[in-house]
Amino acid sequence: MTYVIAQPCVDLLDKACIEECPVDCIYEGKRQLYIHPDECVDCGACEPVCPVEAIYYEDDVPEQWKDFYKVNVEFFDDLGSPGGASKVGKIDKDHPIVAALPPQSHDE
Repeated sequence: MTYVIAQPCVDLLDKACIEECPVDCIYEGKRQLYIHPDECVDCGACEPVCPVEAIYYEDDVPEQWKDFYKVNVEFFDDLGSPGGASKVGKIDKDHPIVAALPPQSHDE
């Protein structure tokens, strides 16, 4: 795995990262976007376009969001590797850690 989407994405789902991803490895859950660990090619195109700085290289995830590495990996346990987010569309679930979070405010 290379890049991780962390808590600032929860309830925001900006999707600018999806438009920049050349390999279609960013999937949409109910409340957050997730990077598929086996499909990401470590290009980094997604990171600078995130408006809330929710995307980090796996070694650079801030301490308070370290669990989001596991969140991004485990989200795909049931899904496997479909070979592209556009093939599956929005997925009607989230990782249990994300699902358990209270609604996130994104006030400017």
